[in-house]
Amino acid sequence: MTMKTLKTLTAATLASLVAPAAYAEGIDAKVNEAFAAATGPFVSFIFAPLPGTTSFPWIVLWLVVAASVFTVYFGAVQFRFFSHAIRLVKGDYSDPNDAGEVSHFQALTTALSGTVGLGNIAGVAVAVGIGGPGATFWMILAGLLGMASKFTECTLGVKYRNEYEDGTVSGGPMYYISKGFRELGLPGGKALAVLFSIFCILGAFGGGNMFQANQAHAQITGIVGDYPGWITGVIFAGIVFAVIVGGIKSIANVTEKIVPLMGILYVGAALIILIVNYDKIGWAFGQIFAGAFTGLGVAGGMVGALIQGFKRAAFSNEAGVGSAAIAHSAVKTKEPITEGFVSLLEPLIDTVVICTMTALVIVISQQLMIDEATGQYMLNEAGSAIATIDGNTGVALTSAAFGSSISWFPYVLAIAVILFAFSTMISWSYYGLKAWTYLFGEGKLPELVFKLLFCVFIVIGAAASLGPVIDFSDAAIFAMAVVNIFALYFLMKLVRKELNSYATRLESGEIKSFAH
Repeated sequence: MTMKTLKTLTAATLASLVAPAAYAEGIDAKVNEAFAAATGPFVSFIFAPLPGTTSFPWIVLWLVVAASVFTVYFGAVQFRFFSHAIRLVKGDYSDPNDAGEVSHFQALTTALSGTVGLGNIAGVAVAVGIGGPGATFWMILAGLLGMASKFTECTLGVKYRNEYEDGTVSGGPMYYISKGFRELGLPGGKALAVLFSIFCILGAFGGGNMFQANQAHAQITGIVGDYPGWITGVIFAGIVFAVIVGGIKSIANVTEKIVPLMGILYVGAALIILIVNYDKIGWAFGQIFAGAFTGLGVAGGMVGALIQGFKRAAFSNEAGVGSAAIAHSAVKTKEPITEGFVSLLEPLIDTVVICTMTALVIVISQQLMIDEATGQYMLNEAGSAIATIDGNTGVALTSAAFGSSISWFPYVLAIAVILFAFSTMISWSYYGLKAWTYLFGEGKLPELVFKLLFCVFIVIGAAASLGPVIDFSDAAIFAMAVVNIFALYFLMKLVRKELNSYATRLESGEIKSFAH
């Protein structure tokens, strides 16, 4: 052994003793690098831009086209049965003796808790920053169209669910794909269902779990100061396990309280700002409509605004992904179509209401810098509208926009983000669980194994920076949409049969309300 080698080994040994964190970070970096190399092609494929474009992922077009097809095919069902959907959520047609585990309202809040999150806060700021206020118009349009996708998948979720003797149910795309294809005499249903289940489990562990824990820890440390992420992870894991161990009834009991609280907290603050600046609301909508077709000087013009709006809607409400159908399948009803009506309210609340209010606050707060000489938005070197406050973007920009009118709002936002993260985790635990039991069988042991694994990943997500893992899980979630929408095109005629039957009976008075 040479002196040089000895010195090297001695230095390495000392470094390992005095700086274990640095070595751990080095290992993390190597794991990230290896994982990125293995999964990179899949991630790149899912989020690849359309030919001739630089920023419009084909998966977004896949979702928007499907939403448009379902809207036309079902005769704009989201508008024709909107008032009936409200009455269903209120419980006017609910029979407590129907099979299922949760009410229409609980199913709606469980599914909403899985979609309402950081996308409504940070994502909107990014969309407006890149595409200008006009992105909001296209975001609203995509949200309205997405209501038809939710209607289609959630109707099928209830129609083909498994109902067990103990009163529990299991449903979702994996069930309606395999059963529906078999009913129609089509091949490949089982294989597609298995593929969907695999993507769902991967998405649940990553985007529905680790990413949420990681962002919650970042928000907490922003208020109380830096501390080890595993502490946040352990606390969250303990709380989440206490909720999910009780199954969908326990999850629904929590989400029916958290989701309205989140909505009141966030939307209430937005309303305060809009009321204070009521004289600017007309101007803001004018910017939104004008920007939708002109771009108001933003790079890409109308196309840029359209791309950002459609992307934000797709990533926000998950219409067509199939995840919500899993939650809605647990509803108490003997009419599958009724839960389709209830589910179409999700994109309206998630995208049309919450995302739009975020965009209005940002626009009204005039955080976008306007050139007074031209009346157009000033652009940065990348050709995007300048939408930063002291260098902040994303969730920090939204916080600053709200904070410009409400000084204490950043603290409220931090609480909202933590609640969003928690509610998303418990909802996605149920999605992943149902995909897990579809693959490995129903029973207490398989369920407990999944729930424990899910909680372990919460700790990992809060403690580590796993960029490639999160990218892969996000891709897995949208890969669910590839399988799900492909199947929906074959199964949508079954939904129309249910719709026509229910509409006829409702009009004749055969279906009666329980409301007094």
